[in-house]
Amino acid sequence: METFRSAFVDRPCPLLSYGIPFPEAVSRHVVDTFHAQRVYVICSRSLAQNTDSLERLAQTLDKVKVPIVGKRIGMKGHTLWSEVLEITADVRACEADLILTLGGGSLTDGAKVISFALANNAKTFDDLETLCMGPNQEPPSSLNLALPSIPIVSIPTTLSAGEYSDFAGATNDKTHRKHSFQKPLRGPQLVVLDPQLVASTTPESIWLSTGVRAVDHCVETFCATRGTTEDTDSLALKSLRSLVPGLVRCRRDPKGEDLDARLSCQLGSVDAMAACTNGRVELGASHGIGHQLGPLGVGHGETSCILLPAVCKYNAKCNTNNDRQARLRDFLLQLPIVADVVESRGLTKESADLGDVLDAVIRQLGMPRSLGDVGVGCDQLDGLATNSLHDRWCRTNPVPLNEKAQVLEILEQVV
Repeated sequence: METFRSAFVDRPCPLLSYGIPFPEAVSRHVVDTFHAQRVYVICSRSLAQNTDSLERLAQTLDKVKVPIVGKRIGMKGHTLWSEVLEITADVRACEADLILTLGGGSLTDGAKVISFALANNAKTFDDLETLCMGPNQEPPSSLNLALPSIPIVSIPTTLSAGEYSDFAGATNDKTHRKHSFQKPLRGPQLVVLDPQLVASTTPESIWLSTGVRAVDHCVETFCATRGTTEDTDSLALKSLRSLVPGLVRCRRDPKGEDLDARLSCQLGSVDAMAACTNGRVELGASHGIGHQLGPLGVGHGETSCILLPAVCKYNAKCNTNNDRQARLRDFLLQLPIVADVVESRGLTKESADLGDVLDAVIRQLGMPRSLGDVGVGCDQLDGLATNSLHDRWCRTNPVPLNEKAQVLEILEQVV
């Protein structure tokens, strides 16, 4: 039986569907909810080449007489501007009235920017420059930007949870800098969750690392020094209660038989995004530096695996949010599965700080914990630190990062 509801209790969009196979959910809502007639699909290359997911989707849409008028197979990580413009031109030529993504976060961000570009007739790099935030995070230079009109439906196969935000990151191929796109850009209007799909198709490393990305949303939300409320605190803790045990259970279930654990992770990622988009919470340097680490070839989730414990330790050293870190540490250690992980790593609950607890969990999941693990060398740190200073979430870190030396101090923990 399908569960169909708003993802967030305080906002009508995005809508959320789970409980039935994704082709059935998509065909139902393409017709009944969006009244679409011409669908454009952006599908991950691995799903298209190695599974029958795209074929199943096409067959089900064909039954309700809604054609796929165009498709893009694969996008490179971190959403390159060149690919965004190629797909924008294709969607425009196909006269599609709905964009559907099947895959990970780069596709979702791509769809958001594509829909935004279509609404504002963007066709060149210079046009995209007018739609994104400026180098000092000032709003786009163009006034009166049009609101996207083509709806997006996303079927995520990772846990990064970008499907639930009106925010996107995309990388300028020429400068290798990642830029922020914000409102009036719009996120997907419907997100379809299918734990069976992810259990059978998503590689464990991607599933778990993007799950840590969702954990990062919660941690940086709860530990923020500005904008937190009782609601954001409650949502962050609720999410962690689902996510962290769920991820450890998934790690212990390599055959993908524990569908409840995967759905628990998916719903936890919804609450994680609800927490960090509720009100005026400002995230921190794990997200900020991670945005610029991505264009060096590091996956969204891997950036959080590497940076989050180090950022927590840096902020604790500067004594800025120690009370919040301590509260979160105590909450996590009350979860039996986390306490077991920490003790199995030779730590004691009394001596471990939040960074230690997160490090233990991430190592238990088998995720990378250093820049060297993901092929980033010491010769790249200076450029990475320079680019990070332009990211708004480095500036809103509990210890605002205004100097390159501050970023380098964090990076030196994880070389």
